Amino acid sequence: MRRRQVLTLLGCVAIASPPPALAQSASRTYRVGLFNRGAPVTDASPYGAALIRGLEKRGYVLGRNLEFERRGAGGRFDLLPGLLDELVASKVDVIVALGYPAASTAKTRATLPVVVFSTGDPVGTGLVDNLARPSAHVTGISDMTVELSPKRLQLLKELVPTLGRIGIVWNTADAGMVLRYQTSDAAARKLGIAIQPFGVREPDDIERAFEAMKSAKPDALLVIAEALTIANRRRIYDFAAANRLPVLYDENGFLIHDGGLMFYGPDNDESFDRVAALVDRILKGTKPQDLPFEQPRLFKFVINAKTTKELGLEIPPSLRVLADEVIE
Repeated sequence: MRRRQVLTLLGCVAIASPPPALAQSASRTYRVGLFNRGAPVTDASPYGAALIRGLEKRGYVLGRNLEFERRGAGGRFDLLPGLLDELVASKVDVIVALGYPAASTAKTRATLPVVVFSTGDPVGTGLVDNLARPSAHVTGISDMTVELSPKRLQLLKELVPTLGRIGIVWNTADAGMVLRYQTSDAAARKLGIAIQPFGVREPDDIERAFEAMKSAKPDALLVIAEALTIANRRRIYDFAAANRLPVLYDENGFLIHDGGLMFYGPDNDESFDRVAALVDRILKGTKPQDLPFEQPRLFKFVINAKTTKELGLEIPPSLRVLADEVIE
């Protein structure tokens, strides 16, 4: 019910996932390439575990009739073309690409079916021509950045009443994240929140951003989640704790348990279940261009009460009612 209350704010309705497909034949082994802008996706990682659960529901069992080929660039986008060529040479049946740089590389360098996630606006970045009928061999789940940015900032402003200036940290080398930054910037300005931009391209840039914040401290930080900013989240949280700065990641709800203030966005378990459904349909013969880009159906609102206490903030009763989870 709480989740539906949050969805009502967006005018959305949660729709149940489709029933699981019949089990696949164990006589054939299906090969799925996991292609990530960050570190290779492991079975134990949140994304990997969610994808495995979704595929198992549809009859694909890792080690029995399913194999993964994993490639991750560790944030080194220059490595993506070579890693993509390795996946193609390994003769995978479909590629699951995480992040815009991986998705764009897979689109331009291969003709294999590609299912993408966390790429920013797929139309705004030019990844596909339109959501209803994707071009070429790419489909996936969009992240609804345009629709969610105003609500995220409204919730943050309610939790941090003194919010008048927000610093935004994003990777300027990632076109998908640049578009997310622009959307968040526009949403903040409409709410009367001043912006301090901190564009980064490599780990050393994050330290330089910290130095800039010391001389002109924002009231909170919004971090655009991608390989570079996720890999350096502990540095960001430590800096924020030392300077009593609330931190909000715009995507990837798993990060809030590491010390973030709050998260509002798509339920990643549900989104990856639908990634698995798209992979299943492709393995059964459907072409990616015949599978419309989907949008998240379920959303989560999580508040880290431990972090709020450390920052001297009180969680308003109105937000506690809306929250799907309050981390004590």
